[in-house]
Amino acid sequence: MLLPVAALGYLLGSIPFGLVLTSTAGLGDIRAIGSGNIGATNVLRTGRKGLAAATLALDAFKGAVAVLAGGALAGEAGILVAGLAAVLGHLFPVWLKFKGGKGVATGAGVLLAAAPVAGLGAVLVWAGTAFATRISSAGALAACAAAPVIGLLAGDPWPVELLVLASSGLIIARHHANIRRLLAGTEPRIGQGK
Repeated sequence: MLLPVAALGYLLGSIPFGLVLTSTAGLGDIRAIGSGNIGATNVLRTGRKGLAAATLALDAFKGAVAVLAGGALAGEAGILVAGLAAVLGHLFPVWLKFKGGKGVATGAGVLLAAAPVAGLGAVLVWAGTAFATRISSAGALAACAAAPVIGLLAGDPWPVELLVLASSGLIIARHHANIRRLLAGTEPRIGQGK
């Protein structure tokens, strides 16, 4: 049963909402501007805050739906498999030649559904760090570092904690270029072009 759950999670995660929304709005291919990413931060670079908010919400929603479906179909193991597959689907979508986004919103949706305390804590850490620094990637990295600790303190069961660790690790790894720019002091601030 876990193979169909993984496939479902991956396919949900691989829906490129940023690309779909910007194309539908007549803005062309989002991968041709800014960072070339399909996520909400790059959609914000189009100047369309509503589209960026919709991308953020839909990317989180697909992660949450994957977790809820995985749990309904295969219990705790389904939550782990579907959640991780959804993050992988967003990072490496088959429809876009495996070149996807950074996974922050999808990961947030996964965590909010699988580990609500860790998910909410991560969202608050992201918001606080992004507000203080005006750098989205700094918020994402801080949230990914904090989420496993918050989950551990909240007493999440080990399969859920494993999901939190794995998804956070994947998202951090996907931010390798952002980390280099942060260290160099050249990472763009929210609202600033790349």
